[in-house]
Parts: sequence; C-alpha cells; structure tokens
Amino acid sequence: MIESSAPAVSTSVSAHATSADLRDLAAFTLERAHALGATAADVEISTSVGQSVTVRLGEVETIEHNRDKGMGITVYLGQQRGNASTTDLSRAAIERTVKAALAIAKYTAADDCAGLADADRLARPPFTDCDIYHPWGLSVDAAIELCQRIEAAAFAVDKRINNSEGASVSTHESDFIYANSNGFIGGYPTTRHSISCTMIAATEQGMQRDYWYSVARAGDRLDPAESVGRRAGERTVARLDARRVATGDFPVLFEAPVASGIIGAFVGAVSGSALYRKSSFLMDSIGSQVFSPLVTINEDPFLPHGLASGPFDAEGVATVTRDVVKDGVVQGYFLASYSARKLGMQTTGNAGGNHNLIVPPGELDFAGLLKKMGRGLMVTELMGQGVNNVTGDYSRGAAGFWVEGGEIAYPVEEITIAGNMKDMFKGITAVGNDVLSQGSKQVGSILIDRMAIAGE
Repeated sequence: MIESSAPAVSTSVSAHATSADLRDLAAFTLERAHALGATAADVEISTSVGQSVTVRLGEVETIEHNRDKGMGITVYLGQQRGNASTTDLSRAAIERTVKAALAIAKYTAADDCAGLADADRLARPPFTDCDIYHPWGLSVDAAIELCQRIEAAAFAVDKRINNSEGASVSTHESDFIYANSNGFIGGYPTTRHSISCTMIAATEQGMQRDYWYSVARAGDRLDPAESVGRRAGERTVARLDARRVATGDFPVLFEAPVASGIIGAFVGAVSGSALYRKSSFLMDSIGSQVFSPLVTINEDPFLPHGLASGPFDAEGVATVTRDVVKDGVVQGYFLASYSARKLGMQTTGNAGGNHNLIVPPGELDFAGLLKKMGRGLMVTELMGQGVNNVTGDYSRGAAGFWVEGGEIAYPVEEITIAGNMKDMFKGITAVGNDVLSQGSKQVGSILIDRMAIAGE
C-alpha cells in the first residue's frame, strides 16, 4: 500500500517557507493582537516536511510524505488568557485566529500567575548554534533499498525468524519562529532522522517479537543499516522460549533503552505542574538526597547534534547548562514561567520539557553490571503506565532475562516488578557505560539493589 498525505487547505505560505517569511508573519500576528486590544501576546509559527518508507518481507508497504504548517497564538487581557491555532497561514486566517483567542480570553478567569516570561530572562541573539539541522536528501528509491538491507540483515540472524513487522526509514525537517510582545523573536531549523526494524521469530513454544532503532539529527550519524537489522534479529531470537520466574525480592537491572524511563519518572516528579498542584512524591526536594550518591544528572541544552538541544525554551527563555542532581542530591526543578510563579520561584528555561539530560556513566560495561548483580532480573521491556506520581509507587509488567552467576540464563516474560520510586532511586548501585542516545535522556543501564518480582 502506498499512502500520501497533504495539507487539507491551501495557504499562502508553503512548508518550505523561509525564516524571513515566518518572522514577517509572527510580527504581523503580534501587531494584529495589539491592534485588536491584547495587552500582551506570543506566537509560534512552524512548518515541517517529512518522508517515511516501510518495507515488509522485502516489498514496499508504505510510502508517506508529510507537509505541515501551523500557528498558535496566546493573547492576554491583563491576567486573562486565551489561545487559538490554525493551519492556514494566510493573513486573513491569522486575523480570524487572533480574534478567536481574544474572544476566549474575555471569558476566562483572571490568573495572577498568567503572563509572558519576564523580559530579563529571555534569550538574546546571537543564539548558540547547536548543529541540529542536517537535511538528508534521501530519495524514495534509496530509502527502499536501505529498508531492504535492514530487514535482510535481521532475517540472516537465525532461521527461526520467520516474519517481519517491517523496516522503516524516516526523515524529517522543520522550522519555527517564536515571538512575543516583550521583544523576543527567534527560531531555527531542525532535522530528525531514524531507522528501525521489528522482527518475529517462532518455535513450538510460541512466537516472540522485538525491535531496534537508531535516531539522529544527521543521516550519517545513524547506526549502520545492517547493524540495526542484526540487533533487531538478535533481540528477537533471544526472547524465544521465555519462562516465568518465582515470586520474590531480587536485584533488577534496567537495560539502557528502558533505564531512561527511571530518569523520566524523576523529571515528572520535579516538574512544575506536579509540584504546584502538590501531586508529587518529591515535594520540597531541592537539597535532599533523593538518589544514590552514584547518580548525577546534567542538563545540557547546547549539546551538538543533541535530540533535545536548543538555545531557548518554548517561552523564549534562555536555556542554561546545569546540574539537576549532584551526587544524588536534587539541585533544581523543571519549571516554566507559570509554574515558577505558582511556586514563588524563577523559571528554569524548561517550558516545553527538559533538554538533554546526561547521567555520567560508571566504570562497568553491561557484562560488568551482570556480574555485579550476580542473580536477578534484567529488564528489556516494560508494559503499562504503573507509576503513581503522588506516592511514588511503581508497578509495571516486564519482560527480559533471568541472570544466574552473573550471566544471562534464560528469557522471562509475564512478570510484574514493583517498588517505590524513592527506594528505587536510592537503591541504584551502578550506572553502566553502555549509554544510548535515542532521545532527550542519555543514560546507561541502571542496576537497582532490590525490587519485588511477581511471577509464578
């Protein structure tokens, strides 16, 4: 099947609009907002174009082309706020959207914490170049051939691999401009490319599936196609003939791809909305020993090629390099302007989310972590959303491998792991040096001293 998607409406600005075009539209939007009565306003305008190709069993399954554009405007009438958006970037449509936002603002309650980011916290040009724009001129034919190589490498791993959910290649580039009435205007283009593969293997005991992927800002920084395919195939075969394990308390090793979720749970607990709503298990945690002393978490918004790099946040606030956690002690939260005002604090430049979070690795590689654990569970997959942000209670379905004598013994599935995030954070006994860069969090495998495992 070959699919194609296109904009639902025709507009005056294409998905390839230049930064100058977007700046002109942003300035026009702010001018109209003030002319129509807004006391303050901010606007973001973005365009994007992408391509995705999937091959399954050697044949083309999907080819998708995407072109998108949009504008979001937030207006203020004093402390009353309204916002509206449109995918039509004609000036007439923008004016209608501004009027809609103002109409909404008239009926919202005043909020003394509402408003633009403080002018003295805004980033100033010249903005740091994070080297995150690398268009990949990959033709459809070349993408198909790349997918075929990925899938062929996966099938070559083992004869028990008898099916595929496909290999995919995606390329994406975008541009945006953010501007507000405090005098800020800025934006930059970005790219994001990925390759992936999901395979299926079978024995008399049943079928298993697994996958692997690589993502980067530049196509030439992706893992080699054959490497991704082999990894997907090897991971799939390794899961065959999985068993359940006995119920008990054991050490748990979170493989690097899932270990980032542990850091993500921490981020959620010390983010502004959870804190000002008093719905976090880490209230008032700045200066507290929350993690094991082995854990430090750095935030680096300027990391070259970083998947979460940027010189300013979604409010135009200048980003900064900082320690969020130092030797296990919390140094700061993740705050936008609104949540900071609710807490009586200052924004941390995290409107829109965290930037590159880097957990400095320990000395042990993955084999060394297995030896250190000795006997316990290695987790490679998690199911469900079983993290209670209020209490810190953690309970999720899991699959992976049982470890005996510091080596993988056999695959396991249909088990549940449980604990409390406070205990899990403090129970980290090692962080591996097998760091992956597959998102906004870079961390190696994490070994936790003890969790409850529910099996047979």
